[in-house]
Amino acid sequence: MFTDERCYKIAREVHHCPHCQSKLSCCRTPPFHVGDGLGWGTEVFFVCLNDECRIFKNSWEEFVERYGQSASCRYMLLPNEEKGGPMMVGSKDAFTGMVVDPEAVASSNARYQREQEAVARLSCCVAEKDLAPVLCLITDEEANLESRQRACDLLEALDDLACLDPLRAHKFLHTEIGQQAELAIGRILAKQNRMECPHCAEIIKAQAKVCKSCNRETGK
Repeated sequence: MFTDERCYKIAREVHHCPHCQSKLSCCRTPPFHVGDGLGWGTEVFFVCLNDECRIFKNSWEEFVERYGQSASCRYMLLPNEEKGGPMMVGSKDAFTGMVVDPEAVASSNARYQREQEAVARLSCCVAEKDLAPVLCLITDEEANLESRQRACDLLEALDDLACLDPLRAHKFLHTEIGQQAELAIGRILAKQNRMECPHCAEIIKAQAKVCKSCNRETGK
């Protein structure tokens, strides 16, 4: 997630290193700035991560000779600037773990937007008999835990067996949420005098001795 929406567009830009012509990688900026202390002014920037780039290969010896330390430089370009410059790095792996995948970021942002929209609809979902925001939150493993728990609490009030299939099909990573949803399903079935066939899982009357779907005895 970015706090600045412009970063999603910037992350898709294509730039090349003037020293090796390699495509620059869009990376998240570090939490600190080693220059004037004013900060980066952006959440993302572009870095040449080509280890064969001459500015990177040739700077190691220069840093040892001049400063007596192991370091080098990578070419860096800030958004909306035509020219970049060298940036000191302390190791070969610097910034390699901060590369931004535009598709992954866009997907994460879309998921977050769906979560926020679902949370906003919780307050009126029972009155409107709207199961969608509740299912959205319960089955979103990255959603806020309190919001997921609140959604589980609303399941029984919605009293809609349409929740059963999507919840049973979902693999819960958070066992507490899975258990809470399962308890709610049990209470909905009881309120509607229904049960699941122990053989085919078809919803049938609670007192049924034979399932109307698979014709097998329910054990009642």
